[in-house]
Amino acid sequence: MSTLIVLFNLKPGVKAGDYKAWARATDLPIVNRLPSVERFRVLRASGLLGGGASPYQYVEVIDLASLEQLGADVATPSMQKVASEFRSFADNPLFLVTDPL
Repeated sequence: MSTLIVLFNLKPGVKAGDYKAWARATDLPIVNRLPSVERFRVLRASGLLGGGASPYQYVEVIDLASLEQLGADVATPSMQKVASEFRSFADNPLFLVTDPL
């Protein structure tokens, strides 16, 4: 099972409350219903262990049932809309595909 990790900051001018409301109402429920997804969480980074600010404000953790199916899921019109909305909030997100050791 692969896990997709997404690291990002909000774009300048985007209010954290607006992103949080969108993530709760749209992103989380829709992505969690995708056939390719076992579990999707959005986390707000509060700092670095030992002190200091995190280089990223948010972390998405998407546990996948199938990386191949994710490609098909993301190609649907509803997910294209979600992805477009996400891009309006997120400033240059990094998408890391990870696999367990």
